[in-house]
Amino acid sequence: MEFLLIHGARAAARLKSWRGPDDPSTGDFSFGLDPISNLQLVIWHGAKLYCRISVWNGVLGGMYPSSPSSMVYQTIVNKGDEFYLEIVLSGGSPYSWIMLDHTGNMKLLTWDSNSSSSIVISERPKGSYGLYDSCGPNGYCDFTGTVPACQCLEGFKAISPNSSRGCQRMEPLQCSKGNHFVAMPEMRVPDKFVLLRNRSFEQCAAECSQNCSCTAYAYANLSSAMDDKSRCLVWTGELVDTWKSSNYGETLYLRLADPPVKMKTNTVKIALPVIACLLLPVGIALVCICKFKAGKWRKKEIQNKLMLGYLTASSELEDTNAEFPFVSFDDIVAATDNFSDSNMLGRGGFGKVYKGMLEGGKEVAVKRLSQGSGQGIDEFRNEVVLLVKLQHRNLVRLLGCCIHEEEKLLIYEYLPNKSLDAFLFDTSRKHVLDWPTRFKIVKGVARGLLYLHQDSRLTIIHRDLKASNILLDTEMAPKISDFGMARIFGGNQQLANTTRVVGTYGYMSPEYVTRGAFSVKSDTYSFGVLLLEIVSGLKIISTKFITDFPNLIAYTWRLWEDGNSMELVDSSVAENCPAHEVLRCIHVGLLCVQDNPNARPLMSSVVFMLENETTLLPAPKQPVYYAPRNNETEETWRNIEGSVNTSTITTLEGR
Repeated sequence: MEFLLIHGARAAARLKSWRGPDDPSTGDFSFGLDPISNLQLVIWHGAKLYCRISVWNGVLGGMYPSSPSSMVYQTIVNKGDEFYLEIVLSGGSPYSWIMLDHTGNMKLLTWDSNSSSSIVISERPKGSYGLYDSCGPNGYCDFTGTVPACQCLEGFKAISPNSSRGCQRMEPLQCSKGNHFVAMPEMRVPDKFVLLRNRSFEQCAAECSQNCSCTAYAYANLSSAMDDKSRCLVWTGELVDTWKSSNYGETLYLRLADPPVKMKTNTVKIALPVIACLLLPVGIALVCICKFKAGKWRKKEIQNKLMLGYLTASSELEDTNAEFPFVSFDDIVAATDNFSDSNMLGRGGFGKVYKGMLEGGKEVAVKRLSQGSGQGIDEFRNEVVLLVKLQHRNLVRLLGCCIHEEEKLLIYEYLPNKSLDAFLFDTSRKHVLDWPTRFKIVKGVARGLLYLHQDSRLTIIHRDLKASNILLDTEMAPKISDFGMARIFGGNQQLANTTRVVGTYGYMSPEYVTRGAFSVKSDTYSFGVLLLEIVSGLKIISTKFITDFPNLIAYTWRLWEDGNSMELVDSSVAENCPAHEVLRCIHVGLLCVQDNPNARPLMSSVVFMLENETTLLPAPKQPVYYAPRNNETEETWRNIEGSVNTSTITTLEGR
């Protein structure tokens, strides 16, 4: 089977989609040869590029099993005056065909006689990362892992924590200074290239090297049927829509600036003048001052040594050079008016939180851990270790810490709007959370989790993400707090198990509750629950408002299946919220709370789905906690008793 795209001077033929699944009239999507370059196959959405399928390099093609005993070979052929897609079936293969559906997906299908239905054996784009420029300028979509992810090209860094917004150079290119090229193999080359004909590899490299505006080049030997036996591509400016795949690709040669040369400085010795002896009276005065304050300094030094020795018992600090911000106990007592009840902001599982005023008028929040709590000790060490290392606008900032006898205290930035649950579940205050504010909070929490999971120097699993652990600043921007239960993953670690399950009932993932297994996907599950709470204004266990369902997830799923998802929206924002944003949030929430952790998206994908309205989302699967009604027999909540040796569970009270 051959699909002719262009022949000689004839206009390129395009494969066009239907308008809908049951509407065969011409739709908005089309597939064909890029008329600008005549070298790549693309999908358009109207007149706009939607997805680049492939770039001609002389060896493009694929091999796919169509049945246990047959194969389908897909090849792109370029003979100079002809450019076409060729599909060859092995002997005994079933009927196969290509289709561009109404959503813009290009599929290679084959017929399965056993099920009497078609089977998709190849699909482009496959997920949101296959869309045009989905990772921004100078970024690329990495398809070599189990889940696609946006990465920066070598020598570039992310513009923002959201890596899908693109990357920028670490060192700017300058013609007057040295440059070099690095090879990046297995790349689907960027768009907006310039084709140079009849060049050898050396000539292609020289063309780019001698042109200061050239940022990259790629070279390929072509079929002997071509008049031009080579294909030299060069780029100027930013590199757009690049992929990395182990299945196909070529080497992209990327131009980078040479690292700056460190200049050696001469050490100049300056002799001290004889008149230094005149400073002797000043020295004597300083000695007197030091003796006068010796008691105070000695006390502080003892506290600092105690604190440092206590914290360095943690293995996570072995490679840390951070200076710990110690605060004296006397200063904290003065700041909180001796922990006055009038200054108490709230209480948590391991202690109370007070508002304080340090010297200089700086407002702070002081977390005073309960004395004699073994979990409080672990939480204290864990929180200091992590927050000293982590810095992000969507994470709460640690300002100081203190150990005094049995007292253990943490000092944070003061956030006047307190926690999200104080607004979300309070009927008299929830009107403050209009839809734009809620959507901003959702995206901010997602970016904070992405930083913890992927963009920080460590991989951090929070393990207790919930509304009460999301603090709000004066602009209602969210900050994730309470890292006492968090765990650090090292190297390539993907999964861990524990015999002590800690967390809040309803927010914990099924695999964590039943087996003690946790990963970044455990936080994804908690985020999905939080997302549904923000949309609905209901707690995960809201027995007062959801009488026929065991929890919010089950209620959401029933509305989703019945096509009534908008009924989930909090009545305080229902009239003034964009339906497409709300429905996308509900869709993403259901993807996050799926039973199988492998089916849940990574937070990088969640951020991408929330910030790109045109991204196509997969259909969610029925959640494990879904409770059928009437005569259906599936169980409601799983019993966690006996699943692990020990459990520390915070229960939620339905409102």
